[in-house]
Amino acid sequence: MASTSGSGVLGYITSNIRESGRNPARTLIGFVLAWIAFALILWVLPTPTGLKPEGMMVLAIVVWASIMWVSEAMPVGITGISIPTLLIITHALPWDKGKPPLGQVFSGFTNHVVWLLLFALMVGAIMQLLKLDRRIALAILDKVRASNAGRVIWGFFGVNLVLSFLIPAAVARSATLLPIIQGVTDLLGNSERERQAKKAIVIQTLVYGSMITGMFIMTAHLPNMILVEMFGKGGYHIGYLDWMLLQFPYLGMFVLTQWWVRYHFKTKGVEIAGGHASIAKMHKNLGPMASGEWLLLLIFTGVALFFMLGKNSPIMKVHNVQLGIIALVGFLVLFIPGLFPFKWKQIEERTMWGTFLLLGGALTMTSAMSTSGLAGWMADGIHGMVVGQSWWLVLLIMMVGTHVIRIGMLSNVAAVAMLAPILFELGKQLGLHPVAFTMLVADTDTFAYLLPTQITAAVIAYGTGTFSTADYAKAGWVCILLAIAYGILIMAPWYAILGMPVWDASVPWPFAK
Repeated sequence: MASTSGSGVLGYITSNIRESGRNPARTLIGFVLAWIAFALILWVLPTPTGLKPEGMMVLAIVVWASIMWVSEAMPVGITGISIPTLLIITHALPWDKGKPPLGQVFSGFTNHVVWLLLFALMVGAIMQLLKLDRRIALAILDKVRASNAGRVIWGFFGVNLVLSFLIPAAVARSATLLPIIQGVTDLLGNSERERQAKKAIVIQTLVYGSMITGMFIMTAHLPNMILVEMFGKGGYHIGYLDWMLLQFPYLGMFVLTQWWVRYHFKTKGVEIAGGHASIAKMHKNLGPMASGEWLLLLIFTGVALFFMLGKNSPIMKVHNVQLGIIALVGFLVLFIPGLFPFKWKQIEERTMWGTFLLLGGALTMTSAMSTSGLAGWMADGIHGMVVGQSWWLVLLIMMVGTHVIRIGMLSNVAAVAMLAPILFELGKQLGLHPVAFTMLVADTDTFAYLLPTQITAAVIAYGTGTFSTADYAKAGWVCILLAIAYGILIMAPWYAILGMPVWDASVPWPFAK
């Protein structure tokens, strides 16, 4: 029940906001600023030269959504579902004979990657109920005989990698691993070296590990899905295994972050109290796997095989069914009566519906930016600053610019939804490969490690109280520089080897149509 402290309407509202766990000043300022910016762009500011009125309307919505996402004035999912509403109200997309273009404005929610995400969210919810996530984590830590801080971090990297196939979104994996990681760090003492080791374990596992492994699996990171959908509409189709082939070198970034974190926090030689035996005991206490756990793994493995053997499969083409349709069939199998002993309410409570709404809204916004001409207009504005520069310098400028923009943004998904269509158009204008260019710049956004407030998974990690914002920033700025260098020196050449040289837009598309 809301507190009655304070006086009048403002006191009532601020009390409710505070009780919901948010900062009243930040929330109210963000909410008001979002609507003021929306109104100014829509009704006061003149339409810039080269931008169509529809583009101006979409710009108002993009700015509104960005402020809402940054300030968290409204839940991110509600902001996501509100994007189609504003597209209808403003007529940003043309109406047909007095009827709103519902098919267009809700296209993000009918997209196959959204249903792919929802299936993965449901699998993750059932896995949590079965405690299979905990079993997987402890089994891997037991297998690698984790007895010191370094082995624990590498063990959890393996955990993150496995869970990336099963649980979409880094924030979901971080939330899943949080109690397990806290159980492990509790085995450490309170000496200076052990406190430093705790910082290293929490930051590397909950933030760096979950984000880096997510880049590798198409369904494990929401920005991946935004990019895949946008590229597909542009005629560049990327399959499930194609994505893994393109992105697996990014796993090497964890080697670099681990080298730096180990040096920075001086974790070498820090032992876990009880060593491997303590972790082995926690694993043993779980007992043998139950039938439900085996069933869930069997169902997911079957669906994953269908993901991998689709029309763009480099292994074997078995079918032409879209990933989202396979996911919908997966629902039919997942909820066959009697397979699992859980009520729908239990699964519903553990499904991240806000993430589902966020992705749908982000996809809709990305599409509207392209169709309204806003993305092209914004790309024109950036074009003048980088035209004539070498490809690597353009990448460097855009990567650094992305990290500057990201200082004030919480959502990695929102940032990529806003930047991706601009980057795609800019790549075309500069004569660069639009897919390689967009991926390289958008991927560096994943390494926004300067402040915990830039990534939701980092907010979860920060909530453990293990490290300060200063600890995080001192470790993170070096990781950002490593990521930028890695993108230009490692990933750009790798894309070229696979037939996507960022410096040459004329090459034929290397993957199946």
